[in-house]
Amino acid sequence: MPPVACIILAAGQGTRMKSDLPKVLHPVAGTPMIAHVLNACADLLPEQIVVVTAPDATEIEKAVAPQRCAVQAKPLGTGDAVKAARMALAGFTGDIIILFADGPLITADSLRALRRKRAETSAAIVVAGFSPEDPAANGRLVLDDQGRLAAIVELLDATPEQRAIRLCNGGAMLFDAAALWPLLDKLRDDNAKKEFYLTDCIALARAAGDDCAVAELPADEVYCVNNRVELAQAEKLMQRRLRERAMLGGATMTDPDSVFLSMDTKIGRDVTIGPNVVFGPGVDIGDRADIRAFCHIEQARIDAGAVIGPFARIRPGSTVGAGAHIGNFVELKKADVGRGAKINHLSYIGDATVGDKANIGAGTITCNYDGFRKSHTDIGAGAFVGSNSALVAPVKIGDGAFIGAGSVITNDVPADTLAVARGRQSNIDGWAGRMRDDKIKK
Repeated sequence: MPPVACIILAAGQGTRMKSDLPKVLHPVAGTPMIAHVLNACADLLPEQIVVVTAPDATEIEKAVAPQRCAVQAKPLGTGDAVKAARMALAGFTGDIIILFADGPLITADSLRALRRKRAETSAAIVVAGFSPEDPAANGRLVLDDQGRLAAIVELLDATPEQRAIRLCNGGAMLFDAAALWPLLDKLRDDNAKKEFYLTDCIALARAAGDDCAVAELPADEVYCVNNRVELAQAEKLMQRRLRERAMLGGATMTDPDSVFLSMDTKIGRDVTIGPNVVFGPGVDIGDRADIRAFCHIEQARIDAGAVIGPFARIRPGSTVGAGAHIGNFVELKKADVGRGAKINHLSYIGDATVGDKANIGAGTITCNYDGFRKSHTDIGAGAFVGSNSALVAPVKIGDGAFIGAGSVITNDVPADTLAVARGRQSNIDGWAGRMRDDKIKK
């Protein structure tokens, strides 16, 4: 294979998204759309990736750094956008793949398919094609009797015979670098929009005697997003892909359609995931972990054999040790929970360390914020914290210490010590009966 470079077109206005956030930065599976495209390109080990943006697209430039950006000064069409990358790719020889930043489902395998087709055919241009169930308004790819690409015809310009064609334009294109720039120079804006269309390069190449070819790709991989409805569809397609990858990797999902993953979610072997579980970015699940229904986990590590949920929330910066139990309606935030520890119900543990095999009773909270700063709570190995206790940080509970239920702990508790911090109980004999009798008389 010859060297390869990639041009990613990201200069569109994205007005149909109706958003202050640039369209290509809207996330799919927790990752901006353009990052998906960059990752697919990076797998090819290209000599260079150039991102074409509109002027003053600082948010996009920051998001794609350190990749080089080129600016399309005015929105004059896709052909003009590619011209903006000419200086960045001056002197490059080989394959140039052009694709769209709002197509987050493209994969490196599909880009390799474009390259294989060029290697097989020596075509000057290879176009990504796909065959949807309903071709709808997609441009049709017209082939000649030898199977070469003869033209790309937009629906409004298509004859009845051409409209019956199922093979459609998938957007991504691969050019021989030696052919690309001369073809762009020949483009004309003699159309209703007065724009320079990259697809017009097919007719120009054929007129110059060069062959063009089609590499047919899966329909979902060429899907592009223009509005929020299509963004939701892209999310649906990506989630299906990620779920299949996780299950083929050895995870069990009792209701896959209700589980939502991020692109970087790592799931070990023999992990069980219940229904309605959400994995935000930065989650690593160890082998044999059991993630029960209605859990939300983000930027956290769950070690082997741990049990999470149901209805648990694991927030960023948390780790759950091997064999630990985090139960229903427990919230962790920046908490390091040791091996075999148990926090089984109705607790908030934030900015804390929980030692191996410690037991945290129901309703316990770490009071980590005093209105000005966050402070740390250190709970030792084997400690037992009674139900409905409040640990006011900064505070340290020693190894093996016991905290009486209902205590408010404001001072350190030494190892193997019992701490009780609550009002002493008083019983008044007969009080209840006298109170009832008094009420009845009145």
